[in-house]
Amino acid sequence: MEKITDYLCKYKNYVFAVGVTTAEYIDSLQNFEIRDTDVFLVTYPKSGTVWTQQIVTLICESDFKDSALYPNNLERMPWLEYLEGRPDYSLRPSPRLFASHLTPALMPPGLRDKRAKIIYVMRNPKDNVVSYYHFCNAWKYLETPNSFDEFLQQYLEGQVGAASWFDHVRVWYSQRKQYDILFLSYEDMIMDLRSAVQQISHFLGRDLDEAAINRVVEKATFKNMKTDPKANYEFLPEDLLNRDKSLFLRKGTIGDWKNTFTVNQTEMFDRIYRERMGDLPLKFIWEMNGQPQ
Repeated sequence: MEKITDYLCKYKNYVFAVGVTTAEYIDSLQNFEIRDTDVFLVTYPKSGTVWTQQIVTLICESDFKDSALYPNNLERMPWLEYLEGRPDYSLRPSPRLFASHLTPALMPPGLRDKRAKIIYVMRNPKDNVVSYYHFCNAWKYLETPNSFDEFLQQYLEGQVGAASWFDHVRVWYSQRKQYDILFLSYEDMIMDLRSAVQQISHFLGRDLDEAAINRVVEKATFKNMKTDPKANYEFLPEDLLNRDKSLFLRKGTIGDWKNTFTVNQTEMFDRIYRERMGDLPLKFIWEMNGQPQ
């Protein structure tokens, strides 16, 4: 891996935090055997991963007979790209759930056989960059930005963990026909959580009754997740996440970018967004009362 800063390294056009994985392990994913029952949640960082992880694990809860074996959502749906001392993932019983921030080029090729299912969640990039900025202030493996303006420039250049938001969303969307994939937006999930739960449940082939749907929706609200020790990642040690600076679950809103962006930053971002994403039919909600644009 090519070290690009004290905190970041690049490998095959993707940016990792230094020390969290190895080139050998990432390469080994090319031989990772996919099972028909595998479910992958893929996102760019700070796009609702932990939230959707809660929804998926709740929908699939009946599959986890031994709660002691998987005491929280991180263990029920671990990160594909980080083994983090766990036993080999090939030893996990089916159905297996995985989360990932990787791009298609680094994912197991077997996913292209449309055997396993992928849920891809995207978030409007203005809220995404603000959320990412606050996360970098708290997460041990990422450099604390000197200012939002500095971080915004790094984000636009793809010099952050997971590289470019623009490239990540574009490549997954442009290659969507190669996979059995469900695209969701963070904003749509906020506006109508129940519909999102129903979509995910149907996509995963789980015919939950009304009572079960209601239970998932209730447990997946932002308010309840913030107090759920299995879901809110508060179980992580203090030396990894400085809770005085930020939390995994911070605000969970649409349009928070307006509290951070200057007028000049907004104009610059809008121009770059149009240049880089204008040819795609994707629509995002930028404000809580706004319509998709």
